[in-house]
Amino acid sequence: MTKKMTISSIKNTKGVRPLVMITAYDALFARLLEPSSDMILVGDSLNMSFAGQADTLSATLEQMLYHTNAVCSGAKNSFVICDMPFGTYSSKEEALKNCIRVFRETPADCVKIEGGADKASIIAHLVSNNIAVCGHIGLLPQSVRSEGGYKVKGKTEKEMLQLIEDARAVEKAGAFCMVVEGVKAEVASEIAACVKIPVIGIGAGSGVDGQVLVFSDMLGLFEEFTPKFVKKYMDGASLVKEAVENYAKEVITREFPQEIHTY
Repeated sequence: MTKKMTISSIKNTKGVRPLVMITAYDALFARLLEPSSDMILVGDSLNMSFAGQADTLSATLEQMLYHTNAVCSGAKNSFVICDMPFGTYSSKEEALKNCIRVFRETPADCVKIEGGADKASIIAHLVSNNIAVCGHIGLLPQSVRSEGGYKVKGKTEKEMLQLIEDARAVEKAGAFCMVVEGVKAEVASEIAACVKIPVIGIGAGSGVDGQVLVFSDMLGLFEEFTPKFVKKYMDGASLVKEAVENYAKEVITREFPQEIHTY
C-alpha cells in the first residue's frame, strides 16, 4: 500500500474489498509489514508475544506509548492504531485523559477500545472530543480473568443478539471500524451485515470486512501455542534458530569473520 489510509478511505472499503490489518511492536517489523498492510495495530498482545507475560492485562500505558512511537517511526505511511491497555478507560474522564496522552505523545491515528454496549458512552465521549476510535467486541482478551479463560462467542442466540447489539452501539457511538474476535463465523457475518462500518475479524471467519493477525503468530515466531484461527505463513522460529546455530558454529570454528567482514 503506497498511500496512507484515512478514516474515510477505511470506511469506504466496506463492501468493496477486505482490509488488511496486522500487529507490530517495533520500527523494524513495522517497516517490513507496511507495504502490505492497510492498518498496523500496536496491540496490547505485545505483553504476551513481546514481553512473555501470560495475558495482556499487565500492559501499561507507558509501554503502549513507547511501542506506538516505535511503530510510527518505522512505518510513517501507515494508519497506526494504539490499543488502550487494561484499566486506562474505566470511566469517561479517565479514558479521555489517557487517550489525549496517546494523541499528544505519539503520531497514532486512533485508539482501540474493548467492549460493546457497555463502553458505548465512553466511545461517544472520546469521539466528541476528537479522538478517533476503533471498537473491539466478541472475545475480549482484557476480560480473560473475569470470564475464566478465552471463550468463543456467539454460540447461543442470546450471545448472538448481544453481539449485534454491541456492534450497533459501537457504531452509533462513533467508532469508524471495529475488531470482532473469537466469534462463530456465521454470527460474525451477521454482525458485519448489520453495521455500515468495516468489521475486522480475528478468529471470526471470512464473512467480515477484513482480517487481523498478530505478526509473531502468522510468521511462526511464537512457539508456546497456536490458536486455531492462526495460519502460519512461515516457520519463523525454526529459520531463526537455524541461522543462529549456523552463526554459533562459524564463530566456534573461526569461519566467521572472514576477510570480507574485516576492516
